[in-house]
Amino acid sequence: MRRKLHIPKWVGLLLGNPKSRVGLGILLFILLMTAFGPFFAAKDPNAFSLLDARQSPSFHHLFGTTDQGSDVFSQVVVGARESLLLGFAAATLATAVATVLGVLAAYSGGIVDDAINSIINIFLVLPPIPLLVVVSGFLKSRGTWTMVVALGLVLWAFEARILRSQALSLRNRDFVNAAKAAGESTRRVIFGELMPNMISRIAAAWVLIFYIALLTDAGLEFLGLGSLQKPSWGVTLYWAQTNSAVLQGEWWSFVFPGAALALTVIGLVLLLAGIDEVSNPRLRAEKTRHSFLSRMRFALLGGRVAPHVEAS
Repeated sequence: MRRKLHIPKWVGLLLGNPKSRVGLGILLFILLMTAFGPFFAAKDPNAFSLLDARQSPSFHHLFGTTDQGSDVFSQVVVGARESLLLGFAAATLATAVATVLGVLAAYSGGIVDDAINSIINIFLVLPPIPLLVVVSGFLKSRGTWTMVVALGLVLWAFEARILRSQALSLRNRDFVNAAKAAGESTRRVIFGELMPNMISRIAAAWVLIFYIALLTDAGLEFLGLGSLQKPSWGVTLYWAQTNSAVLQGEWWSFVFPGAALALTVIGLVLLLAGIDEVSNPRLRAEKTRHSFLSRMRFALLGGRVAPHVEAS
């Protein structure tokens, strides 16, 4: 007998939500472009060719060329890997730090909670963007992993506060107390009882930090404070701005990398909205209530869309 493919419940809920479904579709498109785009973008994104300079989008250069003859399509496709890798790694680092410190503070309580909460408050007071600008200005090396560490250590605090609050609400639940009474170890209680009930919030934190890291890194690179050695969406925008592309009528140097960044962020925002609706019973109840009221209103109107429609 063939075994039926078992789909986790949370996957089914996400796929059933219109917002997360659209968001996942956009992200899948971006990932496919990132994975297979270099096969179609055979040109070197850093290659110069004055004969091909300042060409508008065409069949030979889908996204046009820069004033130095570099192919913008190649820059966008190859740069997607660098931007997404940096955002993914920074989000993973920041979410890991936020989860560990938030859960540890809530579960331990006492002096440990006070100490971790003080650290969180200090990082919340520090403005992240100006802090990253200052840090990037003093860094000798601005490679990918240097920026990952800088972004990860700056963007963790606000999610640590949220995860700590959720862990505090779960700490005294019956299932946690039952595990403690059964003599379960602290590690078993945290990873077997607390964490599984926080997974949706942790996933939402990761998605949120992912797109914030993408935008922040692109902003730093646009200001010339990131790594300019490898092509990325922010670096492409930086060179377009440095070479005054828009003033010379070369709108494509700005539009296409900006559109790729914006499309990715839109996909992540929709996915985050879907996760919130799936994991928050109040949002689901509110959505159901609105749907029920709409059906009742339609029924009371006798199947009419609105009274003024029939009157007209």
